[in-house]
Amino acid sequence: MAPLRRRVRGRAGRAPACSPAPAARALTGTCVGPRVLLGSEARVRTARTDRRARPSAGLARSLGLLAGFAADALLGDPRRLHPVAGFGRLASRVEQATWADSRTRGLAHTVTLVGTTVAAGAAAERWCRPGFRTLVTTAAATWAVLGGRSLVGEGAALGRELASGDLTAARRRLPGLCGRDPAALDEHELVRAGVESLAENTSDAVVAPLFWGAVAGVPGLLGYRAVNTLDAMIGHRSLRYARFGWAAARLDDLANLLPARLTAALVAAGAPAVGGSPVAAAETWRRDGRAHPSPNAGPVEAAAAGALGVRLGGTTVYPYGPQERPRLGDGPPPSAADLARMARLSRLVGTASAVLAAVAAGSLTACRGEGRAGPARRNRRPVR
Repeated sequence: MAPLRRRVRGRAGRAPACSPAPAARALTGTCVGPRVLLGSEARVRTARTDRRARPSAGLARSLGLLAGFAADALLGDPRRLHPVAGFGRLASRVEQATWADSRTRGLAHTVTLVGTTVAAGAAAERWCRPGFRTLVTTAAATWAVLGGRSLVGEGAALGRELASGDLTAARRRLPGLCGRDPAALDEHELVRAGVESLAENTSDAVVAPLFWGAVAGVPGLLGYRAVNTLDAMIGHRSLRYARFGWAAARLDDLANLLPARLTAALVAAGAPAVGGSPVAAAETWRRDGRAHPSPNAGPVEAAAAGALGVRLGGTTVYPYGPQERPRLGDGPPPSAADLARMARLSRLVGTASAVLAAVAAGSLTACRGEGRAGPARRNRRPVR
């Protein structure tokens, strides 16, 4: 027995180095220091190393939202091959085949386009499960669907043109902010249209996409933008779209129900930054928001009116006809200077919503347990 003991312990009395033959390694597992890990233990050790080497799903989603927001703030919309513009062209082609003066056909049109977009986002997110790919994909999708820099830039430029008295340039610019008929608007109505559009689109183009990105990741980002784009294209009360666009308009109302209230709250909180009162903004929202025909534009525009200390609402002229809007706020009509104030408030609200979205994304992902190892977690055994 002595010779056998010497062979096992070695000349120095130490355990031999772990260097089994290839066939033995295939059967036993992985060599770690002085012991061999069996197959399942080796997989656990590899999974642990992989998880330490890349960010978690929640962190990747949070960082992706912030990176996409920063890209929009610094670069603005993509100048060429904009994905939202491409979706709009696709929707127009599909509409040629699906249009009918029918709510059922409009519902099918909306569900097909939105469902396909959400499925594409889900497939992209499933493919990019590793953390860094999740971060990059989320950042790219966020940049593509946000419009904060363009919105603020157009609003500020409209204010400068109106301040200088260049109504012709202001009328040319207004369609980039809203769908009103600029030819029928005087200087005061152009200012009001700009302030109301800045307020409403702060929710539609910034806060709501970030909200859905935090809740549902890339599918939420792309799906929301598809819904909002369809509403802008066919969610009108014109003769052509009164019935066909009904489903798109109602789905957009539903998608913006919570984001619009979040936007109104952030507008009220940010009122001191533009010389306003949070109390006045919240009170105007509570009192006047429900009178607006839109369940989501009303709270945001009312809060903006209270924050700026101006009066919004009145006759609103669209290409398909005028609409009478209720009065929002108690102050004087807005001036060109109020457009600049609203642009600053919009930028502040966008930044606050990006931070909140990043925090919410990490928390929601952790609560749902996304990004954890599956089989390796279940087979975990302590390694001594």
